[in-house]
Amino acid sequence: MTRTLLSPVLLVLACLLVPLGTLSTWAKYEIGDSDRYVSAMAPLATQPDVRNAVADAVTDGVMKNLDVGPLQSTVEKYLHDAVVSFTGTAAFQKAWNTANRAAHDAVQQAIDDDSSGPVTLDLAPVTEQVKQQLQDENVPFATQLPVPHTEITLLPADDLDSLRKGLHMLQVAGLWLPLAAVVFAVAGLALAVRRRRAVTATGIGVALGAGALLLALAIARSLTLGDLADGSDEAAAGAVYDALTATLRTASWVLVGVGLAVALVAWFTGRSGFGRRRGVTRSAASGMPPGRPGGSLPMTQKEGAP
Repeated sequence: MTRTLLSPVLLVLACLLVPLGTLSTWAKYEIGDSDRYVSAMAPLATQPDVRNAVADAVTDGVMKNLDVGPLQSTVEKYLHDAVVSFTGTAAFQKAWNTANRAAHDAVQQAIDDDSSGPVTLDLAPVTEQVKQQLQDENVPFATQLPVPHTEITLLPADDLDSLRKGLHMLQVAGLWLPLAAVVFAVAGLALAVRRRRAVTATGIGVALGAGALLLALAIARSLTLGDLADGSDEAAAGAVYDALTATLRTASWVLVGVGLAVALVAWFTGRSGFGRRRGVTRSAASGMPPGRPGGSLPMTQKEGAP
């Protein structure tokens, strides 16, 4: 009786830990690791929406601190085009990676130390290099360009407060949650009375858990973009969100596929009567008719009866 009750409980716990274990692994080894974070963000340097957002932010930051009279609009357009052109260079890629490494350190410090305030990406290095490039090209107004600390908000203070504790707990859990899921699954299957059905149910449960995580990521993306302040570049923010969650979504889809494949194989072997045929083969090999213990035949008459 204990075995019958304990097995499903362990299997349900294993399935529930699948999305949590995926999240904890991602939080520790993607968000918590500086090199992996920078690698995930690096391709965004070539993304058109991100390049335009950077150009807009740098141009706005400079023009707020620059007065060139009637040439204001002309200089603004020229500067914006220059920044867009610069974002296609290897120098911008290097500056982008450096800025993102600093931003990651700020995010991780905020998670670890409970610091307040938003987490921002400083674009001053980009502005400095654009200014130097314009000076090398002998552009007349280049020497007058200020280099303000133009910032892009990566994580608003309100969002940081709500995410801090959850991310910290997930990072502390790390690989322990997926390891616990595996242990519970193995123990539950070992105790199962009808093992093939248990395997089928577990595969479906793993797929549903991973599918629930994919749905949660989609909802979180919609809510995150919906909370952006007016004037924010939604396309660029969406690209950043997708880059940060790419491995999480990939791992979830893999788990959905593996779970469904295991469930289908277990179900198919049960429907095809593989187990029954194996039992028949063993009986035939032993020289005993199937279905009769000891191979005894029914007796219609008693021994010694005429």
